[in-house]
Amino acid sequence: MPPSDTPENTTAPGVEGGSAEDKLIVFDQVVKRFGDLTVLDHLDFSVAPGERVTLIGPSGSGKTTILRLLMTLEKITEGHIWIDGEPFSHMPRGSGLVPASESYLRQKRKRIGMVFQQFNLFPNMTVRKNIMEAPVHVLGLSRDEASERAQELLDLVGLGDKIDAHPTQLSGGQQQRVAIARALAMRPEILLLDEVTSALDPELVAGVLDVLREVAETTDITMLCVTHEMGFARDVSHRVLMFDKGQIAEEGHPDQIFGDPREERTKSFLKSVLENGH
Repeated sequence: MPPSDTPENTTAPGVEGGSAEDKLIVFDQVVKRFGDLTVLDHLDFSVAPGERVTLIGPSGSGKTTILRLLMTLEKITEGHIWIDGEPFSHMPRGSGLVPASESYLRQKRKRIGMVFQQFNLFPNMTVRKNIMEAPVHVLGLSRDEASERAQELLDLVGLGDKIDAHPTQLSGGQQQRVAIARALAMRPEILLLDEVTSALDPELVAGVLDVLREVAETTDITMLCVTHEMGFARDVSHRVLMFDKGQIAEEGHPDQIFGDPREERTKSFLKSVLENGH
């Protein structure tokens, strides 16, 4: 069933007067179906400004779907998503809410950056131009300002000397670090990370994770991360959510989730993942 066009309450759930100072992202009874398959099942969860949250769980448990909904690559079936107290999946109309238009989503999406499993760099452009394009065309930065920002971010990810190289001249790990710099160039409030090391050779993983640790330690960006790298999740996260069958099976501080999980499903998943070397 598609999202309803019926006007609804325009106040974020559980936030008096619509102010969401303690919640940057809110999923309110979110359902996502693909045909007969329910991927997210009346999901409720929130993320505070500056919080770093990692989603773990087996393949097909709904983790990546959450990121794709926030990037507006998918639309929800039921429920609502709110960003900073404002409707995200829906938009105000009259005294209620209706499903968001493409132009509304495009405007809201500017606050969100995402790094994918695949690097998705433009092979015909230099590294500099890959990073500059969106800030110039979407944020309206001058080319000089965007170029200066590209250099700063490449220095941050350890690739300042590769600014005029093409992606095909870089290793997979270097390309993923460029992709991280490109996402940061948009000055996002929220950074989504979808298995960003899964396409890399094992010896390249550590360098990319070190860059993300640096980003976590030196910025106040809110991070929502899907990963099978449990050591990284433990180091970087403020909170870990264990997903199973489209719902949260367990959540808590990384030390509790990894050191003393309560749920059998969490225990069995972690045992399986850790036995495979993560």
